[in-house]
Amino acid sequence: MDESRELGTRGLQSTDESFDPSGRERPISPDTILSVVANEHRRAILNALDNASDKTLAYDALVERVADRVRDEDADWVSDEQRQRVRIALHHTHLPKMEEARIIDYEAETGHVQFVGGKLEREILTFVESYGVHE
Repeated sequence: MDESRELGTRGLQSTDESFDPSGRERPISPDTILSVVANEHRRAILNALDNASDKTLAYDALVERVADRVRDEDADWVSDEQRQRVRIALHHTHLPKMEEARIIDYEAETGHVQFVGGKLEREILTFVESYGVHE
């Protein structure tokens, strides 16, 4: 039984036998993806990047899109102060976490953020987004 369990998870853990079409060495585990989409700011980041023409945005444009989306959901939004909080949270928390998960590529020097995730990440995001609309 342990052998079949190992075989079932081997594709998620082995870099030698598994190559993801998105260019990553191995697929991202579903737990990692779910952890990323568990936060509203990270969902907003993924949504903004997924809707960008080449899945790439400048950092400032990304901050604006995420801040606008959060503002739309919060009637008590204080524009400049909250926008600065979003900027800081993206730079120090959300973008590094997403880059570590290999879902985005964040180049702080150039200010470009690019979605490098695969089909599973887009499908989960689509599911989560549609669920949020119907709550």
